[in-house]
Amino acid sequence: MTVEIRPCADEGELADAFRAVYAAFGEQAEDADVERAKATMPVDRVLVAVDSGRVVGVAAAWPCSLSVPGGELPCPGVTWVGVLPTHRRQGVLTALMRFQLDDVHERGEPLAALWASESLIYGRYGYGISAPVHQLDAVKSRFAFRDDPGPVGSLRIVTREEAAELFPPIYERIRAQRSGLISRSKTWWWEQRLYVGPGPSGAGPRFFVVYERDGRPEGYAFYRIREKWEQSVPQSSVLVVEAFGETATATREVWRYLFGIDLTERVEAPYLDRASGLWLGVADPRRLRLKLADGLWLRLVDVEAALRARSWASDDSLVLEVRDSFCPWNEGRYRTGEGRADADPDLVLSAADLGSAYLGGVDVYALAAAGRIEERTAGAIARADALFRTPLPPFCAEEF
Repeated sequence: MTVEIRPCADEGELADAFRAVYAAFGEQAEDADVERAKATMPVDRVLVAVDSGRVVGVAAAWPCSLSVPGGELPCPGVTWVGVLPTHRRQGVLTALMRFQLDDVHERGEPLAALWASESLIYGRYGYGISAPVHQLDAVKSRFAFRDDPGPVGSLRIVTREEAAELFPPIYERIRAQRSGLISRSKTWWWEQRLYVGPGPSGAGPRFFVVYERDGRPEGYAFYRIREKWEQSVPQSSVLVVEAFGETATATREVWRYLFGIDLTERVEAPYLDRASGLWLGVADPRRLRLKLADGLWLRLVDVEAALRARSWASDDSLVLEVRDSFCPWNEGRYRTGEGRADADPDLVLSAADLGSAYLGGVDVYALAAAGRIEERTAGAIARADALFRTPLPPFCAEEF
């Protein structure tokens, strides 16, 4: 059996690829889902594995940018990765990853990012956990803020069309200050983030709410309600899709609203910003029932370009020896903020572990404690931790 790995030929094959990914995950794509995919995914960013004229594996990448400390960099969002059960464990996924990373490198994109369906898979391709998130499954009845100053500002429910005007500027102002957030086009906002089609089983339509203070929009949320009643008693859940505040006050008031929706018992959010302030800001943090999840995975496709572009927390510098067998062009030594170096290394680590540290989301001390970094110069771990540290942890608000 010979499987051909190549770029997608046209929109017809893109539709076949999208349906193949759904099948790989045991689902069936609806026609409306296929049309939304066509609206947001360029044909030339879809790679297919073809056997006897049939698409049996896929790997795609949405073109976007990622906010990084000090700016942003081109960073395709790797998605639609799947291989049909008939062709698994035959090297198809590795061949797709090889083709894709070569393509990203040739396009001059220094980073690639993804959300992993299985955490065991992507480390071998050089991806590292870079922006962990909290998952929220809160008991609403015990929710209260510590030393609550009382409500400030106002909130109002808006239409999808209003949300499309109000939300993007807030998001962009926040994105300019936070690593890990991806750029969003108007099409992406409309077809992906503000999508109003069917949701998870039992969930109702999306609602959009904006927070304003002195007439200025400073926060927003969109959510669904999963309705449930038992013996005439409401036990519904608020399913938060996205919640942002431009300030600490705006963030607090957005969450006050979400926890204040009547006829609901729980508030759930699969991706909660670790810097949201909720855990330390509520009277009973245990009732938030927070869990840590791996979140965004990052791949440094061009280590030199990535290290040159990032800002650093101090004027210090270190020489890193980077090992990268899957993208051998990255092998070598680099001085932080400068580029290739000939000096002896202070630290030795893999490209995947450098990806974990790059956004400031994974502590360098933690990587060292896990045996992921070799210290060649005494004190280099402490210096690296100070260099990579950021005021706030990175956060990616959406899975792709």
